[in-house]
Amino acid sequence: MTSQPIIAPETLLLAYSRGIFPMAESRQAAEIFWVDPRHRGILPIDGFHVSRSLRRRIRTAPFRVTFDRAFAAVVSGCADREETWINAEIAGLYTQLHECGFAHSIELHDADGLAGGVYGVAIGAAFFGESMFSRRKDASKIALFYLVDRLREGGFTLFDTQFLTPHLASLGAIEIPRHAYRALLSEAVVGVARFDAHRPVDEPDHVLQRMTQRS
Repeated sequence: MTSQPIIAPETLLLAYSRGIFPMAESRQAAEIFWVDPRHRGILPIDGFHVSRSLRRRIRTAPFRVTFDRAFAAVVSGCADREETWINAEIAGLYTQLHECGFAHSIELHDADGLAGGVYGVAIGAAFFGESMFSRRKDASKIALFYLVDRLREGGFTLFDTQFLTPHLASLGAIEIPRHAYRALLSEAVVGVARFDAHRPVDEPDHVLQRMTQRS
């Protein structure tokens, strides 16, 4: 890992296409560094696990779901924790990618405002999940549920989660070695997919049916 004080959006996209991504030591850190994990977390596009309890929760439609409506707010929500790797430069850089159409967010809303969300970067048929946050029960799980459905419908073949956490593992994520990840990546980044942020969100039962049929 090497330090880099300033990264251009084009450099970041090139890094992602080669399996590398940036992080900062903290919110106050002045520099960011490149990360190339020996083992990589991925969530197989057809492998999202919907437990019975999560299925019941989704059917109650506890949140209003949107895409690319509050990108900066999602990044801010992800950074709003005691320990974070998102500093001001990273937040600004991904906002630039969003404005260029490469970075996307999914937002969950309730009566009190933004309840949770996820953001990441899309290149070809690869989606690189960056971070997620939750202010309500199951918000991050439900956000990932709708995100995976959108990736499936758009023709994506790789959902990179960077690292494997117990939370992600419970939803079907797995860990693979670097060489296996790079083989998947090399095919995905030259693939064709569409993150259709403006397509209306389907009713929960319709999405659940699609997920069940393809899992």
